[in-house]
Amino acid sequence: MAVSALFAETHTPLLEDAVEGAVDYKGRSVNRSKTGGWKSASFIIGVEVAERFAYYGIGSNLISYLTGPLRQPMAVAAANVNGWSGAASLLPLVGAFVADSFLGRYRTIIIASLLYILGLGLLTLSAVLTSLLPSECQFTSKISSCSPPKLQVIFFFFSLYIVAIAQGGHKPCVQAFGADQFDEKHPEERKAKSSFFNWWYFGICGGAFLTLLILNYIQDNLNWGLGFGIPCIIMAFALAIFLLGTKTYRYGVKVDERSPFVRISRVFVVAARNWRTTSLAITIEEEACGTLPYKGSHQFKFLNKALLAPDGSKEDGKVCSISEVEEAKAVLRLIPIWATSLVYAIVFAQSSTFFTKQGATLDRSIASKIEIPAASLQSFISLAVVLFIPIYDRAFVPLARKVTGKPSGITMLQRIGIGIFLSIISMIIAALVEIRRLNTAIKYGRIDNPKAIIPMSVWWLVPQYVLFGISDVFTMVGLQEFFYDQVPNELRSVGLALYLSIFGVGNFLSSFLISYIEKATGQDGWFADNMNRAHLDYFYWLLAGLSAVGFIAYLYFARCYLYSRANNA
Repeated sequence: MAVSALFAETHTPLLEDAVEGAVDYKGRSVNRSKTGGWKSASFIIGVEVAERFAYYGIGSNLISYLTGPLRQPMAVAAANVNGWSGAASLLPLVGAFVADSFLGRYRTIIIASLLYILGLGLLTLSAVLTSLLPSECQFTSKISSCSPPKLQVIFFFFSLYIVAIAQGGHKPCVQAFGADQFDEKHPEERKAKSSFFNWWYFGICGGAFLTLLILNYIQDNLNWGLGFGIPCIIMAFALAIFLLGTKTYRYGVKVDERSPFVRISRVFVVAARNWRTTSLAITIEEEACGTLPYKGSHQFKFLNKALLAPDGSKEDGKVCSISEVEEAKAVLRLIPIWATSLVYAIVFAQSSTFFTKQGATLDRSIASKIEIPAASLQSFISLAVVLFIPIYDRAFVPLARKVTGKPSGITMLQRIGIGIFLSIISMIIAALVEIRRLNTAIKYGRIDNPKAIIPMSVWWLVPQYVLFGISDVFTMVGLQEFFYDQVPNELRSVGLALYLSIFGVGNFLSSFLISYIEKATGQDGWFADNMNRAHLDYFYWLLAGLSAVGFIAYLYFARCYLYSRANNA
């Protein structure tokens, strides 16, 4: 009796300190004080800072490389940038599927990182080698009229899309793995998890800020090979950092051996087969299962038909459980929010394309000998995020928490909506600034001299960049937390991939919109290569209008949305 009492006394603290549903790298139960939390998350945030440095080192100035060394027209280059960004944002759906169904997040991150390093290395090689075949540029003095060899262009885009594939495995898994280091059943760790998404985005924008400050200058003024080579080295360094934290990480345990995709798909299949089942039969089955009515029980009620088999039997494999039906409903609820966020993604795509081309025409000199690279203007977005997130996390959230009583201050959907509204304002400002730029070009006779710098300070563009950054703090971080929190536990990589896919589809829609408008208005229309005869202001007004319509639709669906029962906001 004394021995059992002593045993209980010595082991109870360990049981209390254990984290349910998590194991260490050897598959053993984990101790809360020795694993996970901010200690492990710091390693993962550090990796993401390095990865974003590498990614933005390619993406932020890609339009300059395409219109410069590859000599593509502006509209074609913008479409290619949007296409690549779209692919990079959609491929995480594939990477998340592989991670959640087969490899796990940890292994997927390692494989994706190695592929990332390979892609960046090949990209560097494609920039260093001016041609893989003799170029006609070597035999003519008219550099502006010649194009690089086709094989060189193919090799460049091949390398570029390897980076996109690698990002598809890396991006959703790293963030989900980082959030997994906090136990949502523990009150303090749940609060820390909400802060994690803020500081995660802080780290992302910190890495992007360094990229825009340093790499864009190197690419524009020194060497493209060096500008692409540094991200390759940084990515290798990021992988080493990630591996250092292996022993401190918490790893998820699969509760159900079946793939979550299989479980959710079965719900829709069985419900479709039971389309003739009456509401009365469903109600009787719910009562038999002891299911009490709750706020969302009548939403998507057609899926409740999956609780019954067509022949009335209840054999395993023929019917779905209530938990499986609720998982399917949780995923279905995300679709309207996903769809109404697409216009925000279209607006977001402009910061790395047309905003950059605008800046290239303006006076970017700080001193007589220092000129800001046009792509580095995007650093104002990152700077706004870096400055505003501490204010949001340390001042706004505690104040809002006192008013609303919610741990996060405001709900996730309220946060997203505020950011969408701010993005509309940023588009209106961008249109007004572009009108001023065009009028200045006319006033000083620069309208037919596209290479001449317009006597208008580049600082006029700063407000639209800063407002973009503040809207990101609300919408981007809000979407990340929302799509992580509102999906079943085993689908959290997929949830974050769905968030990323918003920007993937948004980039493709932006590319389609640009291509359609260019065909409708002609080469000398809205997107003329001569920026002084183009009409980006019309395009910005169009985006502002589309955003307003999308915002109204978003408000409707956000008001009707029911948060998941497990994680009610």
